[in-house]
Amino acid sequence: MDAVTAAVAAATVSSPAAASSSAADATTRQPTACIVIGMAGSGKTTLMQRLNADLHEAKTPYYLVNLDPAVLETPFGANIDVRDTVNYREVMKQYQLGPNGGILTALNFFATRFEQVLTLIEARRAEHAARVPCDPLRYVLLDTPGQIEIFTWSASGQIITESLASAMPTCVVYVVDTPRCQSAVTFMSNMLYACSILYKMKLPLVVVFNKTDVASSDMCMEWMQACTEWPALTSALALTLAPAPSPSLDPGANPKPQALAPT
Repeated sequence: MDAVTAAVAAATVSSPAAASSSAADATTRQPTACIVIGMAGSGKTTLMQRLNADLHEAKTPYYLVNLDPAVLETPFGANIDVRDTVNYREVMKQYQLGPNGGILTALNFFATRFEQVLTLIEARRAEHAARVPCDPLRYVLLDTPGQIEIFTWSASGQIITESLASAMPTCVVYVVDTPRCQSAVTFMSNMLYACSILYKMKLPLVVVFNKTDVASSDMCMEWMQACTEWPALTSALALTLAPAPSPSLDPGANPKPQALAPT
């Protein structure tokens, strides 16, 4: 987790807001917002729990926000939770929506009040700065819905992202399911999706390879570092996309098709 926080710091230091805040007094410095995004099942909430545990152990001031209205339980105690504002199941029932439509509509309702979230974060930052001037609030971590499209390509996701970016240094943490990325096709799919998020949101982006206790990320890192040369990646893609052997053309190798009885 130290690598993740270091990468976040490196990603945000180049932004104008981060550069100006580094020169400002600690009592007025804004925290860095980290929007955790990833495919369903990539381990976003588990990563949030691990970041929560490590930051708490390091006594680093932080703030947690849950933006997933459909999650049953969170393994971390969110300071602000969308479920406290919008009842996901009631939204589904009242508007006769399916699961994804319910999540999207609940997030849309929450986005209309997101300025109140920024007000609460600012109040917490000012309170902590007054109490401990030498150690200001450092991070605001936001967990997003499991269905990545609901946040990435929706109006509510854009409102939340732009509101955060206008108020404080903000970066995107894109979580990758490392075991699934052992296939070059899945790896390229994730990298292309990460690029689309980078260019759409226009924010610093950190790629985090998760679940490395199950599968090593060495192959993925090799593909990323060799992308300027291409042979390693193209050969891996060629092996993955190699067509299956065609059935034998020998008439004796395959049984003749059975004629259907007329009806």
